[in-house]
Amino acid sequence: MFSVAVFTMKKLSDSAATTLFFLTPTTMLIIGFFLFQYPLTFLQEKTLLIPLFGGLLLLGAGFLMGEKKKGSLLRVAGWVLFSFYWATQPNTLYYYEGGDLVNAAICVAGVYVLFYFAYRETLNTKNKPICLNWVAGATSIAGLIYFVTDKIDALRDGLINIVAQQSAWLLSLFSDKVVVKGNLIWFGYHYDMLQQYGSYGATAQIIFACTAIQSMMLFVGMIGALKGASLKTRGLALLSTIPVIYVLNLVRNAGVIFLSGSQITTMEVAHNYIGKFGSLIALIVLVFVVFKILPELYDHIVCLFDLPKQDGPLERELKKITKRGKR
Repeated sequence: MFSVAVFTMKKLSDSAATTLFFLTPTTMLIIGFFLFQYPLTFLQEKTLLIPLFGGLLLLGAGFLMGEKKKGSLLRVAGWVLFSFYWATQPNTLYYYEGGDLVNAAICVAGVYVLFYFAYRETLNTKNKPICLNWVAGATSIAGLIYFVTDKIDALRDGLINIVAQQSAWLLSLFSDKVVVKGNLIWFGYHYDMLQQYGSYGATAQIIFACTAIQSMMLFVGMIGALKGASLKTRGLALLSTIPVIYVLNLVRNAGVIFLSGSQITTMEVAHNYIGKFGSLIALIVLVFVVFKILPELYDHIVCLFDLPKQDGPLERELKKITKRGKR
């Protein structure tokens, strides 16, 4: 249904195509909000595996087929399915991470971005921007590794527990008031209360999002999908980023727990704002490091940001609206 809507855009007037573009992902978000309330049922979780892995596999197949017409068709279908999956996730991201508005808002915006890639695939059938195929491949590689790890309990829980142990060890270098049990960590005030009462709420619970696997897989996908770069160069870029991200994430976890356990600030502020801001700065620095090693990556990312500058019904209509607004 949605893929048909995307392909119909190029046959519509600019205003109708623009309306359809915004209406489709908005409809998906409304459906996701009302039909996939947190916590998801077992049946809902299993049902969502279809658009999740179906979308990622279609994107991967389209990436491998390159600029062939069938490859573009597969990528369109993949983006639509993948965007529908994320349209069901804002509720889960908000409640699962303790009222995290940042991730929920990014998820909502991401649905429109993913659908935009599907829309761009329907245009410029000749000389299609190479970054469209690259971003499909990067998404497929990163997404498949990430979600396979997430959906296999042994892999997910093993990684969580390792990160919890290592984060607590890092804290213990500066204080002896640290206890870790599984994925729960007590520090500072919470440690004192645990010792006094024998049972007390932990300072932090390490979850899958705290392992930095999202950031690491982001670089794995971006670098791995660069077809023109040599294996040696891509390997060097990965070695320059993945271990650094892992160690910096341990520092981030330890810092957030220190700020909260020392009662310097709340867990919400430490985790959702200070921690995320620090992570963003670190990722930006690492991106520039990779640009130095792989200039091709810079070209592909610039290409993505230049997509809205290219001609299309959506772009033409938004320019008209912007001009009218300035009058």
